[in-house]
Amino acid sequence: MKRFLVLTLAGLCIFTGCEKVEEEKKGLYKEGTYEGSYVDTYGGEQNLATAKLVINADGEIESLYLDTEYQGSTKKTLGDDYNMKKYQPDAAGEWYEQVEKLEKAIVENQGTDFITLDEENKTDAVSGCTIVVDALLGATNDALEKAKN
Repeated sequence: MKRFLVLTLAGLCIFTGCEKVEEEKKGLYKEGTYEGSYVDTYGGEQNLATAKLVINADGEIESLYLDTEYQGSTKKTLGDDYNMKKYQPDAAGEWYEQVEKLEKAIVENQGTDFITLDEENKTDAVSGCTIVVDALLGATNDALEKAKN
């Protein structure tokens, strides 16, 4: 009888332990598409930064699309015509190229917790991204908040 009880308890421990591991593997977010926004005040202007976030069935960030309004269009829509490299020759790339690196890093890290901002609202946590990112992070965090379980 003792042997049966011990085996039953051991099996239960193994079963509940496995269940716990499965729970930990699940992502932090609900499946779906979420949008977030944040007012970007860079350069004394007020433009809306936006984030479109896709969460997969495992609760993980699958993709992220970031953009910012600019003079009746968006910076990504303008692409090379935004002219970041023309006016800031030391920039790591055009605005959209730097934002794509930020998007990729956020997806790879499954959130924004790894990003810290300096006094200019820039980060060194993403290689090749030298732009001001506070509004983009604000929009991303707004979308992530909506996606939380």
